[in-house]
Amino acid sequence: MDTPESQALPGACIERTVEWVDTDAAGHQHNSAIVRWVEAAEAELFRRLDLPGYFPCAPRVQHVLNYRGKLWFGQRITATVKVQKIGRTSMTFAFEIHGQPHEKSAGGLAAYGTFTTAYVPEGADAAQPWPGHFLRAITGAGAVPA
Repeated sequence: MDTPESQALPGACIERTVEWVDTDAAGHQHNSAIVRWVEAAEAELFRRLDLPGYFPCAPRVQHVLNYRGKLWFGQRITATVKVQKIGRTSMTFAFEIHGQPHEKSAGGLAAYGTFTTAYVPEGADAAQPWPGHFLRAITGAGAVPA
């Protein structure tokens, strides 16, 4: 998940249990569960950064999701999200979902990918540059990314 330029960028992890509602007719995770767990980790990240205004103005503009393994009802998972790159108007995140050992699984990487959001403030029709307080909270500096 890390590249040299992203090592200083923030991330967050959450742990969950795969619930019945998270599974499909085959008995393992439904594809939508991965997205919900990733969004929960993203929400944790922005709570830690004290940026509650992020979600209303950061629609997804791209989502790439790769499945590597199955997750089963009752299995514990860890969802990790990390800011991979922040641009002038968009931000790309990397994520991973790992399952812990379970009676039906040895555990390990179950899904990974990236998603990109854009800054679209209320009332705007197109992406705008990230505000300074977002940049300071995410990068620790006030410089505008290229």
